[in-house]
Amino acid sequence: MERKGIITMQGSPLTLIGNELKAGDKAPDFVLLDVELAPKSLKDFEGKIKVISVTPSLDTPVCNTQIHWFNKEAAKQPSGVVVINVSADLPFAIKRFCGTSGIDKALALSDHREASFGRGYGVLIGELRLLARSIFIIDKNNVVRYAKIVSEQTNEPDYEDAIKVLKTLV
Repeated sequence: MERKGIITMQGSPLTLIGNELKAGDKAPDFVLLDVELAPKSLKDFEGKIKVISVTPSLDTPVCNTQIHWFNKEAAKQPSGVVVINVSADLPFAIKRFCGTSGIDKALALSDHREASFGRGYGVLIGELRLLARSIFIIDKNNVVRYAKIVSEQTNEPDYEDAIKVLKTLV
């Protein structure tokens, strides 16, 4: 399904692929790759609250700010919370970026190979094959509790809005 009129990049409208997810929906499964090319799915985080920060590309200023913010936030969370960053960057680029940028608490994963996360969560940008900047919070039972796509992709998300929801689940 294509959705138009939801996001822009520098004011230019873009198309999202996939259905819109809302709070209360069952979280779709996905297959992402870690920096060692090992697949990761929703099952790998079973029983945990999942904070998923989605970025178009880590090598851009706003994405860099976003993953650093969530990396700091991850350090404050109890063991029952996992903070994940998902992008369409290649796993090798993610490994380099995280290594040189000190990202050691948030788990950075790649949706490059299958784009299953992008399609399942409705954040795959059709024109660019990148993911739309967004935040999802999924509870221990894999129910979406927070789903927010940033309308202008060059803007940062509302971090505090997401954290308010997380605090109700911890």
